[in-house]
Amino acid sequence: MSQAFQTTIDNGIAELVINKPPVNALDSSEWFALAHRIDELGHDPEVRVIVIRAEGRGFCAGVDIKELDAHPERIVAVNGGNYATFKAVHRNPVPVIVAVHGFVLGGGIGITGAADIVVASDCATFALPEVDRGAMGGGAHLQRLFPVQKVRYLFFTGEKIGAKEAERYGFIERVVPKAELREAALEIARKIAAKSPSMIRIAKEALNGIEDGNLEDKYRWEQGFTLQAYTSPDSAETRRAFVEKREAKF
Repeated sequence: MSQAFQTTIDNGIAELVINKPPVNALDSSEWFALAHRIDELGHDPEVRVIVIRAEGRGFCAGVDIKELDAHPERIVAVNGGNYATFKAVHRNPVPVIVAVHGFVLGGGIGITGAADIVVASDCATFALPEVDRGAMGGGAHLQRLFPVQKVRYLFFTGEKIGAKEAERYGFIERVVPKAELREAALEIARKIAAKSPSMIRIAKEALNGIEDGNLEDKYRWEQGFTLQAYTSPDSAETRRAFVEKREAKF
């Protein structure tokens, strides 16, 4: 198992904890490992609900930009790992609760947008700085959290939005102090775990089926533009500037 995350199962609740210092940015192999483990948990008859949270400074900073700067050809693998992870959450046979704190960026937005229920620490901030990283993707998942025009504002500017402001858009079930985040998620998970497992699994599939559009198809469409973006010299400059901790020059 990847050391980027750990899992435990207790009384029907699977808890998956992302823990890869300093910022929980995962490389291509770790994204695939994460997707595989989330799928495994959902197909485990002992698991009735999954809680995904993280240790450290923030929930998830997305992909490992340093890996892509050194190996730009791995963008296809990174795209594949992201796609598999977000699909594993969204299409999981059991409900997935995401408990976020600190920064929720890039792939962190993908996990959060794919989830069934979101709880947040009052220190959580949400952003999708893809334009500033020379990439695309994540808009489909951001659009499950915010309305269309807010998504475009956040995508075009790369600005972050705090949990208290984000709460008014309705996607956060509960905002709590960071010390209470895990328990807030587990409290909801216990309520779900106490229900009939077969009824909850049927409900998850039914609710996915009545959503507007196909989340995975939308995200795949976006990923095609990530590959297009990567052919631009500007894309390489954004990654180099990030690694060198300087402003990009266009």
